Amino acid sequence: MSLLLQDRVWTMEAPTAKRGVYPLHGYKIGLYRLPIKLEDPAEIKSIHNGLKKTFEMDMYADRIYATYRWTEQNMRDPDAKGYEEVELSITVEIVTGEVVDIIYQIFPIEKFGDPNWVQDYRKKADHFAKMVIDTILRNTILADKMISYYVKKEKISEIVAIQKLEELTPLAKIVLGAKAKAIEAIDEEGEEDEGAIEIPDGAKPGPIDVEYKSKMKLTAGYEVDGYTIKTWGRRGTNNGIMGVWGEFVSVDYDICIADGGCLEACPVDVYEWFDTPGNPASDKKPLMNKEPDCIFCLACEGVCPPQAIKIYEIK
Repeated sequence: MSLLLQDRVWTMEAPTAKRGVYPLHGYKIGLYRLPIKLEDPAEIKSIHNGLKKTFEMDMYADRIYATYRWTEQNMRDPDAKGYEEVELSITVEIVTGEVVDIIYQIFPIEKFGDPNWVQDYRKKADHFAKMVIDTILRNTILADKMISYYVKKEKISEIVAIQKLEELTPLAKIVLGAKAKAIEAIDEEGEEDEGAIEIPDGAKPGPIDVEYKSKMKLTAGYEVDGYTIKTWGRRGTNNGIMGVWGEFVSVDYDICIADGGCLEACPVDVYEWFDTPGNPASDKKPLMNKEPDCIFCLACEGVCPPQAIKIYEIK
């Protein structure tokens, strides 16, 4: 985050510091103000969900928290006499709204016990905080917002704006799939008029139609981590009617109410959450992104309250 330092509002050394409504209890505080808005609940949630495999993520009210942890050792050999290790952490807070603030605090080392043997703790914590901020700005919906701001404010091309953002975030890790993706279905015979699509008021009653492959049209697949999830019966571009996803781990997303039972029941973690704003049944769904790992135990099928899941064993 080296280049963003010029935009830092302030840093200070104090046991307690307050700025506006932010109670910041720390010994070193970095506060960055970004010239963008983040108010859409779906966008806020996408940041949380998009980075949860990279950082320890949390949300509360209008704030998102990203925590990075690392371990320090006083010697290399864990079996040596006097060996000690300690897990340290730094948390970055994103305050959403009409103005986006990014805040981080470096607490005294005593917060983690008494590891006074740790070298360059403050320097490392500051570096990792900037890495977290860079990663957030480079990979999430905030990247699109920053690029759009540069294009409009500085009258530059999108390519130059992207380069500017990359220069601004030199410590960023690359996180694939961290942005909320538009869920679109493409009809081979031409795009459908969304105004003509009747969207139901709520979840479709279950169970899933086991003969959906012969009754529904095969529609555009969904790419995730190099794997294409097949879909049937998707209509429109706003998740109003999503149809059935998955060739042999099949879920009717218009029945699914996102209770989470399938995620908890699956012994091989076939599913993970992803956002589906606009769907009448639920605004998130269990994505079978690891469909090839299914062991056909039928656990998810058995625990689904609306019976939205059907497992077809490959023979």
